[in-house]
Amino acid sequence: MRRRGCHNYMLMENSSTTLGTHGLIRKHEFVRVIIQCLDSLGYRKSASFLESESGISYKSLDFEMLKSQILCGNWDGCTDTLNEIKVKDEIRASALFIVFEQCLLECLNHGNDAMALAILRKVVSALRLGKDKAHSLAQSILSLRDTEFGKMDDNIVQESRKKLLVELEKLLPPPIMLPERRLEHLVETAVSAQIDSCMYHNTLGAVSIYEDHCCGRDQIPTETIQILTDHKNEVWFVQFSNNGEYLASSSSDCTAIIWKVLEEGKLMLQHTLRSHQNPVSFVAWSPDDTKLLTCGNAEVLKLWDVETGTCRHTFRDHGFIVSSCAWFPDSKRLVCGSSDPEKGIRMWDCHGNEIKAWRGMRMPKILDLAVTPDGENLISIFLDKELRILNIVTNSERVISEKHPITSLSISGDGKFFIVNLNSQEIHMWDVAGKWDMPLKYMGHKQDQYVIRSCFGGLNSAFIASGSENSQVYIWNRHNPKPIEILSGHSKTVNCVSWNPKRPQMLASASDDNTIRIWGPGPSKKMQMQPEKLK
Repeated sequence: MRRRGCHNYMLMENSSTTLGTHGLIRKHEFVRVIIQCLDSLGYRKSASFLESESGISYKSLDFEMLKSQILCGNWDGCTDTLNEIKVKDEIRASALFIVFEQCLLECLNHGNDAMALAILRKVVSALRLGKDKAHSLAQSILSLRDTEFGKMDDNIVQESRKKLLVELEKLLPPPIMLPERRLEHLVETAVSAQIDSCMYHNTLGAVSIYEDHCCGRDQIPTETIQILTDHKNEVWFVQFSNNGEYLASSSSDCTAIIWKVLEEGKLMLQHTLRSHQNPVSFVAWSPDDTKLLTCGNAEVLKLWDVETGTCRHTFRDHGFIVSSCAWFPDSKRLVCGSSDPEKGIRMWDCHGNEIKAWRGMRMPKILDLAVTPDGENLISIFLDKELRILNIVTNSERVISEKHPITSLSISGDGKFFIVNLNSQEIHMWDVAGKWDMPLKYMGHKQDQYVIRSCFGGLNSAFIASGSENSQVYIWNRHNPKPIEILSGHSKTVNCVSWNPKRPQMLASASDDNTIRIWGPGPSKKMQMQPEKLK
């Protein structure tokens, strides 16, 4: 009779009518996951009413049979049921194992060692356990005899059986059991797919399921909200601090500036760093944002205290001309590449003491480098067209060859991807782990003469922004090779861009027109300020 009931259950499921405009959803399954959802949300009366009205049970007949057998301790019937249901052998074995384990524990609880031994032999025979595993099982269970077991009253036994049912629920596959929170998972998957296909999505938190999700361009920075004019010559580099509270810029006027990001979104000059004799080519924030590195073009590297704006150390080494540098996550070590062939890469502490060096013929002129946020990988550009990914922990390395000269690189916030600018007017994105044979490519900007720097930005590094030789800023969604926005405002080459890591709607750009532009969202979400020059 029991198997006939199960057969009827399967017939009912297979003969269900379908739902949806394309007829892809079985009505029976749809109602069943709704009942499960109501139950998991605590609306048990509603779930029970829907079961009664629809004639559809959230738990399958097979599982209801198992539930009844387990709660009353009918272990032989439970074993027979598990042997008859259609599941993979490994799942059946796992289910039988935890049932036998419960049965063994209850025998021991009643002091019936002989019965426990007989059951153990049955486990070994039924599940074909090896001697070692069987011995281990026997030892682990028998060791419990003199501890917590032997003290179990009927209430504790029932609770233990209910826990066994929970384990079986997780173990048994559909249609016997539904995966936990199945309806929530289906809806979340649909919403996630819509978010992934949304070119402008750039906000945290839940989204409405009342309608299909689609963001407007007001989610990303598209309008100039401030123009910074304190540099007296071309601005070559900008970078927001990791906490998003500061912006650092460097210029061919031989200075670097630290700007404070105010609460309302404006930037205010905090410190002007004057010590370099040559144009300052780049800056780098320490991960804890207490220190800033500045590099003079073909000159020395300097370390500054962010709070006071004072120079704490000048890195000098005979013939080692720093071309680029990056921090390790501890904010105590930094790594620098040299623009001189064979000088290689050096790791220093904040006092200029050399910790490690990579030198020799295999380390030619280093054009740019970066360290992944976990500190495990050092990525460098050398030989103009090659990238080297060196794993600091294992000392293994991977080399990527490009067909055109590479001018700069940038790493995503999660450290999984990096982008490189090529003078072929393309940006290529590679994965750090080395799973990709080919990069993703982004096109549209202009670059064939100068060093142009791009960056990741927005929520979860979902966007890429880049400067351009045609005085514009380009923004791509990572899933689209063509730009979704082209921002006009600068009058000369845009050398570098930086996206605020904590304010996903704030972008900075540095240009040869001597200015820095701060970009914010469009009209509907625009910050409460008008484009202005901050003196």
